Amino acid sequence: MIYNSFAKVYSELMDDSLYAKWANYVKNHVGSEKETLLDVACGTGDMTILLADDFDVTGTDLSEEMLSIANDKAKKAGVSIPFEQANMMDLYTFDSFDAITCFDDSICYLGDEDELYLAFEQAYKHLNKGGKYLFDAHSLHQMDDIFPGYMFNHKAEDSAFMWSSYEGEFPHSIEHELTFFNWNDEIGGYSVNTEIHHERTYPIQTYLDILAEVGFKNTSVSANFGESKVDDNATRWFFDSEK
Repeated sequence: MIYNSFAKVYSELMDDSLYAKWANYVKNHVGSEKETLLDVACGTGDMTILLADDFDVTGTDLSEEMLSIANDKAKKAGVSIPFEQANMMDLYTFDSFDAITCFDDSICYLGDEDELYLAFEQAYKHLNKGGKYLFDAHSLHQMDDIFPGYMFNHKAEDSAFMWSSYEGEFPHSIEHELTFFNWNDEIGGYSVNTEIHHERTYPIQTYLDILAEVGFKNTSVSANFGESKVDDNATRWFFDSEK
């Protein structure tokens, strides 16, 4: 599911400190000798903008609404960043880059291992030799133990938002039900819209096997934005692969 209604409240709901952690992870793992960077599934562009001073960045996302917000944020930040709509499984319009990133568990929105292969293959094909591919994914612990039964509510002056998560159809999958209430002057009440978001993750070895099959090498996996080793309590895994 593409973020539609959620795009309007996404920036308000996200913890801004996370973007700085993602950006620092990139800077620590890519190195200053890398110049061009493609931020896949860039969302509303917050991390892309943070990287603009260190890299020649391009942002891409499947959601037009997300990219519209990203463009506005870049203008307000005084940085020039090309934002282009694209599916992470089909990056044929892009050139090659020194680094490609895909964060905020965007990989988990892919439907199965075949789609995961296509996304990894596209990243590989659009990296320069020696380039880095960095992404994160929900851990099994996050998907199996923390998400099921999760609920979150958010209320603003003229809108409200309800988030509920349920166990998904496949192993290590989840369904997020997002319901939006927006005040509508024409009806004198709230318009209601619901989106269902499906996420899925896999054991670490599955990711490693597909990366290796595509051609990536020297893959390292960590937790806590690269600051600690993976353990059973990790909620998010970070992958660093080289072409």
